[in-house]
Amino acid sequence: MNSKKVLICSNYAWTVYNFRMPLIRSLKQQGYSVEVVTQFDGYEKNIIHEVDKVHNLLISRKGMNPLTDFMTFSNFIIRFFRTKPDLVLLFTIKPVIYGMLASRCFGIPSIPTITGLGTTFIQESIVTRIVKRLYSIALSSASVVFFQNNDDMHLFTEQKLIDSDLCRLIPGSGVNLNAFPESTLEPSDNMTFLLIARMLWDKGVGEYVEAARVIKAKYPNVKFQLLGPRGVENRTAIVDSKIDKWQEEGTIDYLGETDNVASFIARACCVVLPSYREGTSRVLLESAAMCRPLIATDVPGCREVIDDGITGFLCKSQDYVSLAQKMEMMINLSHENRVSMGKKGREKIQNEFSEDIVCELYNQAINSVLQ
Repeated sequence: MNSKKVLICSNYAWTVYNFRMPLIRSLKQQGYSVEVVTQFDGYEKNIIHEVDKVHNLLISRKGMNPLTDFMTFSNFIIRFFRTKPDLVLLFTIKPVIYGMLASRCFGIPSIPTITGLGTTFIQESIVTRIVKRLYSIALSSASVVFFQNNDDMHLFTEQKLIDSDLCRLIPGSGVNLNAFPESTLEPSDNMTFLLIARMLWDKGVGEYVEAARVIKAKYPNVKFQLLGPRGVENRTAIVDSKIDKWQEEGTIDYLGETDNVASFIARACCVVLPSYREGTSRVLLESAAMCRPLIATDVPGCREVIDDGITGFLCKSQDYVSLAQKMEMMINLSHENRVSMGKKGREKIQNEFSEDIVCELYNQAINSVLQ
């Protein structure tokens, strides 16, 4: 029986439940004691039965506030002192930075994962420079650092934020191919495009709406859907009144949020994500797994999932004209070609992005560090 204790830290319980449960189950099967540190948001109730303990984390997801961030760091210090883990796994920006600094204080081995660089890295600012400095200090004591795409890894190594010998690539958080099974793309006279994301400007929602207006002027029966939470705590959050206005004018159909994304993907003809930057987009992975052709921006975290012209189309970032052009190309494809794109997309997920591949890479790194 393995007596080692692993502590998993992420920004809020929703991300743990949706992205980290396969890894947690894999660790439990190997006999590790697993505890979770995360902000409670209701999803901790879904986690508690599969781990030894879940601890609440005080954290702000909206920008940098020195007082709140100091309290987050203090939370990690107290939790690590009380829990005394043998290894810490850290996900998302603030847990990586402040959790790494705290683990360094106690000499606890740690494996952070850079799941994406967030809004801070999209436009250079004084906050970007501060965050880079914090990363440089925090990551200097890491045992291994996982990156979800080559662009992020190269950025960190080129700017000397991390020793390249510590870096490892991992294909996102992986996809459960049973939970997102092959789904038949039914013939349809009218296309339905679906964007699944938090309602943030940085997810390209604004470009999606503008492209929808362009397409509807020429193809009035094409449908454009938005699925995902609004009113989220983020500097680039879209106000509710704006979404309501889009809905009232008939540009888009806002579907709300759901825990059953697969059912909405199954009803869509094409899934779109015009994001400005991702780690590795889980939405694109899940949609490709269900044999849906994709359209996304040619940016880190999206381009890795799409083979342009084969499993979908890549468009220019922050360019609704380019997005509309790719949408029209998708509309004008034959049904057989869209089906072929979808099937090739699933093959890509099976070969490169399954959760089994992801868990095995983590297990190798964890076993190496603890031995």
